Amino acid sequence: MTVRPIRIFGDPVLRTPADPVTDFDAQLREIVGDLEDTVREPGRAGVAGPQIGVSLRIFSYNVGGVVGHLVNPVLSDHEGEQTEEEGCLSLPGLGYDTTRALKVTATGFDQYGEPLVITGEGFLARALQHEVDHLDGRLYVDTLTGDVRRQALRELRRVVPRG
Repeated sequence: MTVRPIRIFGDPVLRTPADPVTDFDAQLREIVGDLEDTVREPGRAGVAGPQIGVSLRIFSYNVGGVVGHLVNPVLSDHEGEQTEEEGCLSLPGLGYDTTRALKVTATGFDQYGEPLVITGEGFLARALQHEVDHLDGRLYVDTLTGDVRRQALRELRRVVPRG
């Protein structure tokens, strides 16, 4: 398995909705292994397929020392609200208060096609929502509004080189 480089803002794969996984095969298991190795790097809570250049609906997470993955996730049962600073590996150096559901359920599959259900609260709920956004071609700055959004976009243009 391999720690893959993270795609940075400006890469079109980050703005393209990912394709559903249809083959639960050795290639998928290799991608899962790479995602899990990549998310184990210090300071990482989640990595979605598009962030490593793989446009498939799959992500890995590393929350509270628990590393896992979810294929073809669907979020439901959003409860409550939390606002905390959020950052993103694809938007290095930025962090802004972002409102998310406090609790959420993610259903999908493991790398072998077996059903999985993850109910997350607090930070895990935030990570699940953040990674599913990546699979939909959205970045957390897309959820910001008003002056905070304008500030984030100005800062993004300053810190992320565009080629």
